[in-house]
Amino acid sequence: MNTAVQPIETPLHQASAAFPPEYFQNREMSLLAFNRRVLWQAKNPRTPLLERLRFLCIVSSNLDEFFEIREAGIKEQIKLGSVAITTDGRTAREVYRLVSEETHAIVREQYALLNEEILPALAAEGIRFVKRSDWNEAQREWIRDFFFREVMPVITPIGLDPSHPFPRVLNKSLNFAVELEGRDAFGRSSGAAIVQAPRVLPRVIRLPRELGDSEYCFVFLSSILHEFVHELFAGMKVLGCYQFRVTRNSNLFVDEEEVKNLRTKIQGELPQRHFGDAVRLEVANNCSEAMTQFLLGQFNLTETDLFRVAGPVNLVRLMQVPDWVVRSDLKFQPFKPGTPKALHKCHSVFDSIRGGDILLHHPYQSFDPVIELLEQAASDPQVVAIKMTVYRTGTDSVLMQSLLRAAQNGKEVSVVVELMARFDEEANIGWATKLEEVGAHVVYGVVGYKTHAKMLMVVRREEGRAGSSILRRYCHLGTGNYHPKTARLYSDFGLLTCNEEIGSDTNEVFKQLTGLGRAQTLTHLWQAPFTLQPNVVAGIRAEAEAARAGKRSRIIAKMNSLLEPETIVALYEASQAGVKIDLIVRGVCGLRAGVKGLSENITVRSIIGRQLEHHRVFYFYAGGEEKVYLSSADWMERNFFRRIELAFPVLDRKLKRRVIAEGLQIYLTDNVLAWELAPDGTYHQRRGSRSSPHSSQSELIELLKA
Repeated sequence: MNTAVQPIETPLHQASAAFPPEYFQNREMSLLAFNRRVLWQAKNPRTPLLERLRFLCIVSSNLDEFFEIREAGIKEQIKLGSVAITTDGRTAREVYRLVSEETHAIVREQYALLNEEILPALAAEGIRFVKRSDWNEAQREWIRDFFFREVMPVITPIGLDPSHPFPRVLNKSLNFAVELEGRDAFGRSSGAAIVQAPRVLPRVIRLPRELGDSEYCFVFLSSILHEFVHELFAGMKVLGCYQFRVTRNSNLFVDEEEVKNLRTKIQGELPQRHFGDAVRLEVANNCSEAMTQFLLGQFNLTETDLFRVAGPVNLVRLMQVPDWVVRSDLKFQPFKPGTPKALHKCHSVFDSIRGGDILLHHPYQSFDPVIELLEQAASDPQVVAIKMTVYRTGTDSVLMQSLLRAAQNGKEVSVVVELMARFDEEANIGWATKLEEVGAHVVYGVVGYKTHAKMLMVVRREEGRAGSSILRRYCHLGTGNYHPKTARLYSDFGLLTCNEEIGSDTNEVFKQLTGLGRAQTLTHLWQAPFTLQPNVVAGIRAEAEAARAGKRSRIIAKMNSLLEPETIVALYEASQAGVKIDLIVRGVCGLRAGVKGLSENITVRSIIGRQLEHHRVFYFYAGGEEKVYLSSADWMERNFFRRIELAFPVLDRKLKRRVIAEGLQIYLTDNVLAWELAPDGTYHQRRGSRSSPHSSQSELIELLKA
């Protein structure tokens, strides 16, 4: 493949559509390439066995969301006759064809890996998924009793006839299509029925230890229903029983400009998410051709949207199995997160922060200081106000409980709740309701812009000079969500500070979110949709100017996704000027790296391991000043222009060195978890010598654990 491209001549101010398509990679295909890298973790024999199963499930979960959002969007464009061209020059139909080929290939590899490697390896370790054909008499009797006791009472079989049309099938639910012969008590013989498995039923059931020939024996709910489905249709003959699952468009269509009460509108839309247009049909590979065609017709899908699978139609439900199996030798070794020494010196978090800025690096360092900050603020009589943004926090959040308690204790509590946080809308509405009930001020940000910035500000009355009192702002700014569970899995940075200027900037952003008024100039923070993208581009251009002048220059940036065209072109121009640019992009990357004449000074690597790489770190050499920013934002159009995001500087020199070392340099030396992007758009594992392996995540665990 010829990868040479002529140097850029397109002015940066032109619309993204004007940039040559050969400068960019396709977003959907790049996202699927990321899932292939995750799938490789399941293939890798050096990954602990139960973690291989977990990675396999993660791929399925990722693909579910891909179909619900990305594929659904592509199909919607086709349906509407869109003539729009993607940044890389493709039509929606072309992308649909490419995506279909790749997703089918990934799913085939998934199930081959499950059946040929992972399940046999688990069985060898005494962890078995027992097939119906292998049930012994004692097991069969126990399973039969389980069916009649736990399953049959909650199942409603639906025969298909003129008075019983095809039922509404929930998004991603487990269902069975049953082919029948004979007549029922009323003389009906439609020949088909649908059995919907209620979500209250477990998809995987563990057999009692005394019934198994292994320590852990499991059976699938699908196997139980297959075995006893005839009990649901007395006097009729079951000719076939086939599991199936449909994935639906899960985008919420809410015209925020036309809505008077956004929360009420979203509450009304959420139930419909389960019944959006179908985008994918998964069926067991033994499903008859007649039933397959019948199901495709019911969901208005084509053969291209059909996935025949050799096993359970929902591998995500196997995610719980590693947690149920007590085998530390088959999992990643646990570690206890550390805590910065500065927090050990004082009884109060406030006292610790006054001693200097504190950097938290999750999950290697504990999220507890953030929880403690809010807990202490809720009960501290000197605290007068608390302000916080909520994007994702979970249904059972100690942070939200502290906010509730703070409001009950008479603090001024203001919470900006993002109602459009995908798949967390229901949980966020629940917390918003509870907060309002105790007197907290709850707002939903700015219409048309998701509030994705991670900000917590505590205002505390303290003793000043000469016995006077002052109000001091304590802030936590982060790259990740206020979610204690994900803080144990995602790599993120958080900064605890009472810097007056950062506190003033943070307060100004809260004023924008809760009130009205023009955006004011901020001293330190870069804010989307106003200054973040221009400052990022300006930082890139400044390095390019330095390189052209023969001065030292350098750019290193870490993020989840890189797609914004103007930023990509600025990076290309900096590369052509001679700037060495290292990008650490976990997932989607629209930039082409190492292309002669275009980006030969740019490297892109993706780190895939036990932790989900989530922090965003931006480094510019800046004439030796070495500017370092942490951010909630990826370099994407939505983050730069359609969200409220922050990038905040690390001002303390010691902490800045930590961020450079722990958030950037350690990933550039990784030769275990790193994948490098080639000029042709493919990823290859970066491998060093066997004598000196460097795994960034393992080294960070050793460096920062308790």
